[in-house]
Amino acid sequence: MSGRVVKIALLGASGRMGRSILANAREDTAVEIVAAVVSPGSDSRGIDAGTLAGGAPLGVKCTSDLAAALATASVAIDVTQADQVANNAAACAAANVPLLVCTTGLSATTEQSLIAISRKVAVLVAPNTSIGVAVVRSLVRRAAQLLPDSFDIEIVEAHHKHKLDAPSGTAKALGEAAAAGRGVKLADVQVFDRAAQSARRAGEIGMASVRGGDIVGTHTVWFAGQGELVTISHQASDRGIFARGALRAAAWLAGRDPGQYSIDDVIGL
Repeated sequence: MSGRVVKIALLGASGRMGRSILANAREDTAVEIVAAVVSPGSDSRGIDAGTLAGGAPLGVKCTSDLAAALATASVAIDVTQADQVANNAAACAAANVPLLVCTTGLSATTEQSLIAISRKVAVLVAPNTSIGVAVVRSLVRRAAQLLPDSFDIEIVEAHHKHKLDAPSGTAKALGEAAAAGRGVKLADVQVFDRAAQSARRAGEIGMASVRGGDIVGTHTVWFAGQGELVTISHQASDRGIFARGALRAAAWLAGRDPGQYSIDDVIGL
């Protein structure tokens, strides 16, 4: 989409990720935030989006009028709550606006609705928009392919105390990568809680979650063998990496044909 500025409608502008996207969009000449959508009951309605993000005004006031916001945009970024995504996606389909979903904790019903909507508009679901995480996911899949099945796989993730879903969407994506490397389905081998278990079963992929403080996000995949341990890790120290990744993905998605896309498509993995 080089040669023109991509116009973005940001859904969920008042949240942590939304404000980070607003702040980072100022430095990105390839994109322009043309609409900032907040919930109908939000105290941010009517506030300039730039002011909301802690900077100079952008000339874009926060609104709860989703249809009007989409009418001005060439792509939408959804960083709202999981239970809002399906309705937002339906509105994007009706407005013929491609949609980047960065919200995690989506239900199976919402995931199915996004698949259906991708037949009408381009849809990219990215629980993590970090380029580093995308590369880590590729490395995890390759390691799972190369290491013997005798290596046990465990995933440990940590986030700030306000994060609602556990395990994180990124941890699940890493689990999917590991399972794909082993040639199995994650749903058949995943374990989220060992409290009631006396011993580890062969082939399991375990996931453990930590919540506390202001941890931006850390993920470590352990491949534990006899006498050796292989670890692949990613640590985020700046929420801006996710915002910049989302802006890059949105710019890439604008103008794409209907279909399902991933962050791997954006960076060419």
